[in-house]
Amino acid sequence: MAYVVNITLRAGRDLDHLFEAIDAANSDAARKWYLGLRKQLLSLEEFPNRCPVTPEKKTFRHLLYGRGHNVYRVIYRVLERQQVVEVLHVRHGARKRFRATGLG
Repeated sequence: MAYVVNITLRAGRDLDHLFEAIDAANSDAARKWYLGLRKQLLSLEEFPNRCPVTPEKKTFRHLLYGRGHNVYRVIYRVLERQQVVEVLHVRHGARKRFRATGLG
């Protein structure tokens, strides 16, 4: 059974900021990369537990996307009863660990 992928307001803002930061509106390569990230994010509707748990909080998981210096982490949690994947945060992989307390 497929899960519903819900992008929280914070994650939506993260994605909007990323779109602007990489200038995806004016670069075919950046737009292709960004759309690939979105596709992977939405692919969590099938087998969302395939990604590892985060070191910050064991109830969260993270999807890594990109290569080299362009790796981004999609932080999410799986709500099994509701069959929902709640995307909480999207951030560059090189940033310090996030504080899980602000995410729920």
